[in-house]
Amino acid sequence: MEFKGITREWDTLKKDTKARVGAASAYTKNGKIVDAENTVALLETVIKPFDKVNIEGNNQKQADFLAKCLCEVDVKKIHDLHMVQSVLTLPEHLDVFEKGIAKKLDMSFSGPQAGRIAEFLKEGKLELGAIHTYLELYGRYFVDLTPRVALIVATMADAAGNLFTGFSTEDTPAIVEATKFRQGIVIAQVNEIVEKLPRVDIPGDWVDFVVQSPKPFYIEPLFTRDPALITDAQVLKGMMAIKGIYAEYGIKRLNHGIGFDTAAIELLLPTYGEQLGLKGKICTNFILNPHPSLIPAIECGWVESVHCFGGELGMENYVAARSDIFFVGPDGSMRSNRAFSQTGGHYAVDMFIGGTLQIDPYGNSSTATANRVAGFGGAPNMGCDPKGRRHSTEAWLKCGAEYSKAPELWGTVHRGKRLVVQIAETFREKLAPGFVEELDAFALAKNAKLPIEPVMIYGDDLTHVITEDGIAYLHKCENMEERTAAIRGIAGFTEVGLKADPKTTAKLKERGVIRTTDDLGIDITKATRSMLAAKNVHDLVVWSKGLYNPPARFRNW
Repeated sequence: MEFKGITREWDTLKKDTKARVGAASAYTKNGKIVDAENTVALLETVIKPFDKVNIEGNNQKQADFLAKCLCEVDVKKIHDLHMVQSVLTLPEHLDVFEKGIAKKLDMSFSGPQAGRIAEFLKEGKLELGAIHTYLELYGRYFVDLTPRVALIVATMADAAGNLFTGFSTEDTPAIVEATKFRQGIVIAQVNEIVEKLPRVDIPGDWVDFVVQSPKPFYIEPLFTRDPALITDAQVLKGMMAIKGIYAEYGIKRLNHGIGFDTAAIELLLPTYGEQLGLKGKICTNFILNPHPSLIPAIECGWVESVHCFGGELGMENYVAARSDIFFVGPDGSMRSNRAFSQTGGHYAVDMFIGGTLQIDPYGNSSTATANRVAGFGGAPNMGCDPKGRRHSTEAWLKCGAEYSKAPELWGTVHRGKRLVVQIAETFREKLAPGFVEELDAFALAKNAKLPIEPVMIYGDDLTHVITEDGIAYLHKCENMEERTAAIRGIAGFTEVGLKADPKTTAKLKERGVIRTTDDLGIDITKATRSMLAAKNVHDLVVWSKGLYNPPARFRNW
C-alpha cells in the first residue's frame, strides 16, 4: 500500500513573518531599534486584519505606549483583531474594540475595565471567547491562541534587542516564547536602551523590534495595603485563621490573596503567632508578590522563601537586600515569573486563602457582579484542589482525611486535599451582603450572554469559610445538606444566615464543623489593631530598616 502525503508549503508562517519584518525595516535604525514617532507606522506594517495580538498587560506593568499606538492605527488597514491578553487595565485596552480595530477577546482579569467590558458585550462591540485563569490562558498561548504579534514591555534593551525585564518580569517570558517559536513577531517597549544590560532575561533573537517609549511604563502597586486601614474585625478574622486553620493543619506552604484580611494575618504573625509559639511551624514558604505587610514577619525570622508573580513598587531595595528569602539574580534584582508562580501556587502549596465579594449557600464564590466582567486572574488556579498533585504533606493529608471515610466513592487509595479558604464579611461596605442565595454571576452571565457563570471558586473546592461569626470546616461535612447548613451557620443576619436552623447549627458545632471564637479560645477583647506588628506604612519602613520606599500616595507621615 502506498501512502502519499498532501502537497503543501510547510513554512508559510515563517515566510509571512519574514515579509512583514522586511517591510517594517524601513522604520528601523541600528538593526532593531524603532523611533517612538514611527511606532504607529510599524504596527500598521506588521499587523494584519484578523491577527491574534497580545498587548502585554499584567497585574502591574503595562505596555502602555504600545497600547496607545495600537489605538492610533488606521482601522481600514487593521481591523477585527483577536486580542489574547491576561489583564485589561488601561482604557486603551478597550478603546481598540470601540474603534473597530479589535473584535474578539480572550482574557483573565479586567479590574477597572470590568464594567466597560460588560457594556461592550451588550452593545455587540466585543465578542468574548472566554474568561480564563492565568495558567489556562498561558496554556492556550501554546495551543490555539498563539499570538501572531506580541507587544511586550521590558525595563531595558540593548542594540541587539536583548531585554532586561528587571524587578517585575510577570507574563513576558510566556508571551514571548509562545509567539516567537510559532514564527510570530515580537515588539518590545522599553524604558531605555543601554550598551550593556544588568542581565539578559529575553534574548535578542526572540525580539524583532524595540521602541524606547517617551516615558517609563506604568506600574501599579497592586498588593500594597496600608496597615492604618486594617479594622478590628479584620484582626479578629486573622486571629481565627491563624489559630483555627494555620495552626490546626500546620500550614507552611501557602498563597495569600490580595486584601486587608490577608495583610492583617501577615502583620499578626510576629505578635499573635509568636504568642501561640508557631514560628517555624507555619508560614515558612510563600507564593506571593513582595507584600510590604510581610516585612515584619520576614524580619522576625518567620519566612524561609517567597517566589513572586511580579514585583511591587517600592520593594526593590528591600527584596535585593533579602536574597536568602526572595529569588534574586546575580545582578541584585528580583526575578519574578507569573507562569512559574502560578504553577507553584497550583501544585506546590497546601493552602490558598483570600477574600471574595459573594458566597452562595453551596460555597460557590465570585467577585463578579451583575454588570462587571472582572475575571479572576490566578485565584481559581490556587483556589482549587489540583487533581494532578502526587506529593504529600501533613496538612494536605489531614484536610483530605474524609476520602478514607467514603471507600464506596473513592476506593481504598489514600488522597489529600488542598485547603481553600475564603474570608468573608457577613456585610461589607454600604451593607452589601457577603452571602447571597444566588451569585450576581448568574445575572452577569445572562446580561453579557456568557455560556457559563463567572464563578471564581467552585463550592466543591472550598474547604473553609471564615466570618466574624466563626469558621465553617466544610471538608468535614458528609454531604451537600451539611455544607449548606455550615455556611448558613456562620452567615450572620444575611438572607443566607437567617435560614440557618439553630438545632442543626448546634449539632455541627458539637462535631467541630463550625467553630466560634469561644470554641477556639480566642479572647475577642484582644482582637484590636494594637495586635498588629505595624500600624501604618511608616512602621513598615522602620521594620525594613529604611529599605522599603513606599509610593507617594502611601506616605501618610
